[in-house]
Amino acid sequence: MLTLRKPSPATIRRFLAEQARLDFSYHVIGATAGAPAVGFTRDHTRVQLGAGAATFIAGTAALQRWQQFRLGWVEAGPADTPIRVGEVVAVVARVGPLWTLNSCRIVSVIDDSGDESGDAVDRFGFAYGTLPGHVEMGEERFLIEWNRTDDTVWYDILAYSRPRHPLVRLGYPLARLMQKRFARDSVAAMQADVAEGA
Repeated sequence: MLTLRKPSPATIRRFLAEQARLDFSYHVIGATAGAPAVGFTRDHTRVQLGAGAATFIAGTAALQRWQQFRLGWVEAGPADTPIRVGEVVAVVARVGPLWTLNSCRIVSVIDDSGDESGDAVDRFGFAYGTLPGHVEMGEERFLIEWNRTDDTVWYDILAYSRPRHPLVRLGYPLARLMQKRFARDSVAAMQADVAEGA
């Protein structure tokens, strides 16, 4: 949904209630956990947040609060949406004079101990997929990883997308710039939050 005004909380609630009844807008559900999605643009950003258990705990807590979306020009909400499969969330973004209101559903939650998987890497994160009320279609995964072998902690974003709304298809170069800006700003938000919490 494209609007000239920032959507109100009431508008977002109504929008999510409608979207929650709908199926995904793409066919490669689970692509961020498996084989690459053919016909979709792949974006991958991976940045070290720091080291140690405290950084991993702070990064995990930041994802649970949707901190990676608190960017000023992008936000996800409701802010208290739990990280749980099936939960529906709205992503609101400002693009020039327009606001986009987009809907996604969490398709997977990652909460793995390296002891269980045998690879000495603890992971926490989730992936969500787009619903029909999104200007794009595809899936995005947000992940915090702690490699206990070298003690490094990483923030990892993996996304498969393609435009769905006609205006996004027409302005695809701008859409790509906004996707890259989101990845850069999301990393900065996570780095700042983890630095405070670790």
